[in-house]
Amino acid sequence: MNSINTSRSLNRRGFVGAAAGIGAAGLLGGALGRPATASAAASESRTRVETIKLGKVTVTRVLEYSGPVGMTSRQFFPGSPKELWEENKDWLSPDFWKPGTDMVNSALQTWVLRSGGRTILIDTGAGNDKFRPYAKQWQYMDTGFLGRLSRAGVRPEDVDVVVNTHLHNDHVGWNTRREGRDWVPTFPNATYLIPKIEFDFWNPAGPVRPKYWQGNQNVWEDSVLPVHEAGLVKLWEGSYILDSGLKLDLAAGHTPGSSVIRLESGNDRAVFIGDLLHTPLQLEHPEFNSCFEEDEKQALATRRRELEWAADHKALILPAHLPGHGAAEVERSGGNFRIKEWAGFSRS
Repeated sequence: MNSINTSRSLNRRGFVGAAAGIGAAGLLGGALGRPATASAAASESRTRVETIKLGKVTVTRVLEYSGPVGMTSRQFFPGSPKELWEENKDWLSPDFWKPGTDMVNSALQTWVLRSGGRTILIDTGAGNDKFRPYAKQWQYMDTGFLGRLSRAGVRPEDVDVVVNTHLHNDHVGWNTRREGRDWVPTFPNATYLIPKIEFDFWNPAGPVRPKYWQGNQNVWEDSVLPVHEAGLVKLWEGSYILDSGLKLDLAAGHTPGSSVIRLESGNDRAVFIGDLLHTPLQLEHPEFNSCFEEDEKQALATRRRELEWAADHKALILPAHLPGHGAAEVERSGGNFRIKEWAGFSRS
């Protein structure tokens, strides 16, 4: 088993001592905020559980999966020019994209927040044992996710809040676990926060048929309905205050009820943006979408709005699916943005 660092917290501006064998230069990612060449220590970090500190909030990254997802850059991001990937291959490879195969890498990860005495999970990945006939990458997975969560000091019964940023299959899987023939809540003492518009959108009894309905087959029945029937779901509208430093806001486009979590604590700012982007290339080029957007025009506008907020507030951006260092800060560059520096997590 790989060594795991759970004892040392990181101030994100210091970015030092995240994992044994990785120095400050590796954590900062080298010139222009791009990742440095992969080291042996970094390549062995897939099951590390690491924590950074943002004001009074600690943020722990718990990986479920990191690697290829069976899609080329043009399949995943149909509007992205091939030349753009080639021009940026020096830093996109090997963490985010493999030039030889054109395959995109992605991560499934849960952000564990400890704030105000509570334990909060942001998204719950794909889960184990789920039947996903049209999303075979996540079908019948068998990972050690709960063991990694335990190494982060979190037992399922310890979780106070689960935030589902939206209800795609790779964000709600560990909402439930199999018990015999039934799906039961994985976190029995938690409140599951779901945007009402998102809940209504994916409800099979509703009037709308989502674009991604086929890929999300069975998700409602095995990962959403069981927690709702258990009385654990709280539906929210507009915005929702988690505590004095954490707030949920709607950020529609990827799905109608996609949401972001803003963190403002002490001098630190951050935004957990879910699936507003799937590759760090979108941090510098927000003008193209993934293939999974329900409303492409709105997704573009929302992504730019959130990047503008992050740049203006010097906020760390924590997406749901970035491998590598997993999160970054951007700054304005002309009419777009550039990566300023990476977060203090070792490369997955």
